[in-house]
This record gives sequence, C-alpha cells and structure tokens, in this order.
Amino acid sequence: MKYIEVDEELYRFIAGKTERIGESASDILRRLLGLESVNLETETQPVAVSHPGMESSYIPNNLPPVSDVVDFEQLYVPSVLESQKGAVGRFLFVLEALYQQMPQQFEKVLQVQGRDRLYFATSKEALLAASQSANPKEIGNSGYWVTTNNNTAKKRAILLEALEKLGCGAIRANAIADAALPSA
Repeated sequence: MKYIEVDEELYRFIAGKTERIGESASDILRRLLGLESVNLETETQPVAVSHPGMESSYIPNNLPPVSDVVDFEQLYVPSVLESQKGAVGRFLFVLEALYQQMPQQFEKVLQVQGRDRLYFATSKEALLAASQSANPKEIGNSGYWVTTNNNTAKKRAILLEALEKLGCGAIRANAIADAALPSA
C-alpha cells in the first residue's frame, strides 16, 4: 500500500472533482491526469489519503470504499452538494452517500424517530402508514426510505442524528449538515 499526504486545500480540490458516489481518490486522479483506468484483473496499489484534521484512510483502486472506512469529508464538498436539486436533493444525496459507504451499518438510521413520527423505514408503505403526508422517497436504490415533507430545519436535525448514529463525530456532522442544509 502506498500513502500520500495532502493538505486540506488539495484534498478539497480532489474531493470536489467527484463525479459519482463511491468514486475513489485514485479514480479521480486518474481521470484528472488523463491516465487509463486500471483493470480490476491487474494488481494495483490502494491509495491512502490523509490531511490535517482527518485520520488516515485508504480507498483501494477501482473498488468502492470499504464499509469500515467512511470518508465523511466527501459529504460536504460544496461543488458536489450544489449540483443537487434543492434541500430534498441534498438531503437524499448525503443519505445515499452514507449508504454507499456503509451499507451494513445503514440500518442504524431506523433508530432515528420523532416522538410520534417515523422518519426512516424499509418500505414506502411503512412511512405512509405512519403518516399519509410523509412524502417518502427511496434513498438511492438502498431499499431504505425517508420522509421528505419536513421543513429544512427538521431535515437538518434528522440528518444530524443519522450521521451521529453512523459514527460521525458531532463537529463533522454539524459541518456536513451546515453544508447540505444550512440554517436560515
């Protein structure tokens, strides 16, 4: 395994060039440098990226991120978030990115509930049974559904709690929520 260390500005630049959820740092750099994609059959070295304020992590070339290495930093890259349609689009984007990075742990979001409200479920029908006005949307193709008829402040609170349930620290969770669903 080869490691490289990059500063915050360079890391954000690379992450800002992400074109699809789960794209590895190696894939992004290969695309930016005009290099050929590496075939899965050939042996490749994983790329490790670290920068100040972030623990070292690595993403194997041409493979989606492994579920126990979550790159929460990519969730609040302004250029990626800005390309999403509205608050609901940004809300769903961050949730889908979380699912892509940690599908086995994603069920923890089902614990995020209101006092008398269900926010996540494994079916559209479950959310509609809890509230006819839920306006459920599937999180990508994950099989998980989320209520989207809440105001932006409530979506932000739901996102914060989901991030924390999935192991994101409070400071980073707030930064992600601020970027995706800024307070008025």
